[in-house]
Amino acid sequence: MVGLVGGGGAGRSWREEAAGGGGAAAAEAEHMRRLHSHAPGEHQCSSALVKHIKAPVHLVWSLVRSFDQPQRYKPFVSRCVVRGGDLEIGSVREVNVKTGLPATTSTERLELLDDDEHILSVKFVGGDHRLRNYSSIITVHPESIDGRPGTLVIESFVVDVPDGNTKDETCYFVEAVIKCNLTSLAEVSERLAVQSPTSPLEQ
Repeated sequence: MVGLVGGGGAGRSWREEAAGGGGAAAAEAEHMRRLHSHAPGEHQCSSALVKHIKAPVHLVWSLVRSFDQPQRYKPFVSRCVVRGGDLEIGSVREVNVKTGLPATTSTERLELLDDDEHILSVKFVGGDHRLRNYSSIITVHPESIDGRPGTLVIESFVVDVPDGNTKDETCYFVEAVIKCNLTSLAEVSERLAVQSPTSPLEQ
């Protein structure tokens, strides 16, 4: 299940019914308010997508937090090298992008990695692509899906609108890439969950 939620101002505001109805929708809104605050400028667009995954939060987070190995679930990444040896706030990775996208490389900086709150924030600082001043936040949250441990994933972004493109066109492109990433994240996580013993909801 992938949906779009509350972009404000220059953003988009789409969403899909959350698993579990009104209570889950209220939880999504609270996570958005608290953790996904973007302030898009006049020539920027912003949006957020949600994904409900039938796997425990610790499995999903183990994939999301892998700043040095995004190819573990991102299908468009062919190679990733982190500059220097240690992974820390400010670390920079060089990503090679597979053919099929209007890009070949991306240079990305780790802005935030919080293992307690399960937050990862990344900013694009260079590369052969048109996504200038792109910044994203992805958070993962435990939830119950059909009475079993599941995970709510929210990914939001803000980015400049390139010359010659509209805000809608720019958001549509970025959303399409994120949707593919989140679908792949669900597939990999759920496969790992089948291979692992059932874990508690809160981990």
